[in-house]
Amino acid sequence: MILSPGLIDQHSAQRMDGWMDQTLEALHGNGDHDDNNVTSWVSVCPRGLWKVQQERTGMESQQTVSTSGDDAPCASISRPRMGSLCRVRVRLKADGDVAESLVSENGIEKLSVTEFTDSVAQAFPRCQDSVLQVPLGDWTTLRLGEGQCDITEACVEGMRAGEKCEILISPIGNGPDVSVSNPTEENLPLCATVELKAFTPGKESWQVSPAEKWEWVKSHKERGGVRFRSGDVWGAADSYSRALKLLITLYGHIREVKKQGQEQADEQKDTNTGDETQHLPSANEFKTTKAELHSNLSLCQLKLNQPERAKASAAKATQLEPGGTKAWYRLGQACQMVNELQEARQAFRKLLEIQPESPAALKALKNIASREKETNAQLGLRLSKMFS
Repeated sequence: MILSPGLIDQHSAQRMDGWMDQTLEALHGNGDHDDNNVTSWVSVCPRGLWKVQQERTGMESQQTVSTSGDDAPCASISRPRMGSLCRVRVRLKADGDVAESLVSENGIEKLSVTEFTDSVAQAFPRCQDSVLQVPLGDWTTLRLGEGQCDITEACVEGMRAGEKCEILISPIGNGPDVSVSNPTEENLPLCATVELKAFTPGKESWQVSPAEKWEWVKSHKERGGVRFRSGDVWGAADSYSRALKLLITLYGHIREVKKQGQEQADEQKDTNTGDETQHLPSANEFKTTKAELHSNLSLCQLKLNQPERAKASAAKATQLEPGGTKAWYRLGQACQMVNELQEARQAFRKLLEIQPESPAALKALKNIASREKETNAQLGLRLSKMFS
């Protein structure tokens, strides 16, 4: 899943490293449509990229969530936004055809705001053997924007309460594994239904405070680390990309705080915006976090055999934090993979300047010397045959 255009500023998005946007052609939201109300986009799953085609099948019921004390329903035209708790159900098409509807007799089900908002998003690990990533057939509560279930979130972003849609999912590209070992998802392409029962209000991009965005950045960064350690490299890359997109929107706020100086920043702590300023990162923390995210994204891209993108991400990390040893090592690795041995040597030598006697750098330089020696020997042999 990718962040919808409403979650980030257009100007900021243009400045963002476009890796995920280029990899996941931003078809959702403003994507491919046809006369049959079909939308297509590309989503991230633990084993790679999958194309999703969505067709809305209309309002199965007018289920709503109350947002006021008198149980008045929310406007039917509203849709989930960033941070919305969404009550959703995903079923394979075969199951959905025979399952009974869980709406009331008159087709309208009210869900009180107290009943729903007192609940929290359900936590369940992303499964390496699943494409849909949600417990099938059960009502599940998701928090929109977290990237827990890429395909489901992408569907829900454009749905209304009570709406139902059908999706067709098929693997694309050269993902690490396009087989589906989950017995309930054994037939490709997959056909499933997604239902949105109710949701709590979320926020548009301009409504999300800088402090809230910073919390989202830290959450995505932490989630990316958890996913990477579990072997979900695609999911980790998605999390780091989400964090970078949100971080970019904070640049103006960080710059203003830095420009005002510490004295004025201290004065603001006594105003309504002071608490928010206290929860924003310093300029150095902002730069360090951005460098770490680019470096982590570079590692994911190396694992996904995308050396050119890994090189670009690592280079950005070294520019932001010249003393970052991991970024220099990953830059050297990426240069090796694209056979730019001179650039790789420079990266590893820079690593040795920062961390003398680094075993990894010394080993890499030795490998480069061996490759160059082998290349020169092969070239000499070809030249000797030409003139013999």
